[in-house]
Amino acid sequence: MHGGGGSHTNFCVANIALIAPQVRFTEMALARGFAVFLLDSSDRVTGSEGRLCGKVWDDEVRERGNLDLPFIEDVLRRLIPGKRPSGSRTEIFLAGHSSGGYMAVRAATRFAELISAVAPVSSGDPYGWFRDCTPRPGDRANVFGAGHDNETRRPIVEPGACEALSYPNERPWDGMAIGSAPVFRFFHHLQDGINDRSCVAKVRSQLRSDGSTELAPFTLRGPSRSIAVHYWLDGYNEPILDFFASRLR
Repeated sequence: MHGGGGSHTNFCVANIALIAPQVRFTEMALARGFAVFLLDSSDRVTGSEGRLCGKVWDDEVRERGNLDLPFIEDVLRRLIPGKRPSGSRTEIFLAGHSSGGYMAVRAATRFAELISAVAPVSSGDPYGWFRDCTPRPGDRANVFGAGHDNETRRPIVEPGACEALSYPNERPWDGMAIGSAPVFRFFHHLQDGINDRSCVAKVRSQLRSDGSTELAPFTLRGPSRSIAVHYWLDGYNEPILDFFASRLR
């Protein structure tokens, strides 16, 4: 699942260098025998005050019905089984970047019995954050506002934004009573300047508290904090596919 402002084509058309690693991931997955389904988010997500957030996944828990979960469920229950060749494997894996990584966690907890393993990239806790979709100077053309942690109320771009002693404002998690929860492994850069590392630590803590199994995260390192290292990087490609292959039953 693509990141905020992106589309499914980011994983199959390398029209700019920034998304070329995602295209290479698709090519590597196909070469290793995986089928790849590229999902596309809604572009009608609104914040709590009714402002349009833009081309992002509807991962946040809200009072209204979710825009993306019914679509994802249809893909998991109908589309993928309907396309599966006779005799092929039945495991399903989720990978998502940034906004798509938040949505991957949300979908995997909602449809836990359908997913074998999840690889969120550069993302955090969909049940513990919110978007303020007030337009800001420098916003992308199709994404507005910023994400904030529920506890600290700080933007997730700030160092330590998701650090808290407890999580009383965590929204109820979907589906985690189901005993067949998928295995998680997070992929991120320690100097991510858009989704702070503390937000990765928070979602890992929440998953463990709900009884989910996770492997130690795959982390990349660099000399300084940067927006550039938030994006999907070539260094994730083979480790994600190795992780998925290790979860074949």
